[in-house]
Amino acid sequence: MGSKLNRRNLLFAGINIVAAPYLGGCASASSQTNEGPAVAITIDDFALDDTALLSGAASDAAILRTLRRLDLSAAGFVAGKHIDNAKGAEVLRNWSDQGHIIGNHTYSHNYYGGRDPQAMMADILRCEALLKPYAGFKKLFRFPYLAEGRTTEGRDAMRILLAENGYQNAHVTIDTSDWYIDQRLKEKLAREPNTDLSPYRAFFLEHIWARAQYYDGLAKLVFGHSIKHTILLHHNLTTALFLGDLLAMFRRNNWRLVNAADAFAAEEFKAVFSNIPSGQSLVWAGAKEKNLSPDLRYPAEDSKYEKPRMDELGL
Repeated sequence: MGSKLNRRNLLFAGINIVAAPYLGGCASASSQTNEGPAVAITIDDFALDDTALLSGAASDAAILRTLRRLDLSAAGFVAGKHIDNAKGAEVLRNWSDQGHIIGNHTYSHNYYGGRDPQAMMADILRCEALLKPYAGFKKLFRFPYLAEGRTTEGRDAMRILLAENGYQNAHVTIDTSDWYIDQRLKEKLAREPNTDLSPYRAFFLEHIWARAQYYDGLAKLVFGHSIKHTILLHHNLTTALFLGDLLAMFRRNNWRLVNAADAFAAEEFKAVFSNIPSGQSLVWAGAKEKNLSPDLRYPAEDSKYEKPRMDELGL
């Protein structure tokens, strides 16, 4: 950015998102009519790799089948490098035709530390060129690794560029390490193709349920009530195998399943927080800025937190 940043011009959805952040805990229509926690499915990356158990195409078909059975519309955040081919085009066409949102996750899936916002925006637009032909494409952007910049200048420069290009930050509220469970399962299947999946399913569900309760607790601290959450999953084997079990678990525990578009339209997703490094879950960021929780680890989710337990269980 050649000139000095003007935060007063950092606009999003018709409001000044830096000067007028969401005031968590104040009375609002959303808090007065809150119906308890709800969750929308959001799926990142779309690597579409074949595994020892399922091909990438079979995994995609399983995910779509589960969503279709429950009449649920998800959001897929696509890293362009994974779908810049005929197989990727077919997958995106299926997602779009079945009513799911297709969002932007950059082309290269690089970590954004804040040094070169113009290069980051160019990478986003490169991915956009691949996504625009599909009716499901929406200008929703999710940062790779949920990393929005390690400096105030880099963070604000990116916010300006996203707003100028019509993008909304597609926040995660429930962060997970599903990718690590998936990695461990695929490594085991490569060695032992007949591996029993049930312990991995149990650990996957245990992990997601623990994270869901944790982040809903943060939402109550930040906003004063449960919200329509967006959960971070990845387009991988564990999602293909266990998504139906995951959604059934939420319903058994009285969480509503909502469409991704409804979650992203909620007032809470207009909240903007100023902690540095910027990013992580939206409710994590709010709790960090407001100093509402003493146990906020960084990064909020990572393999190092799950490895000891998985080692102990022999997974």
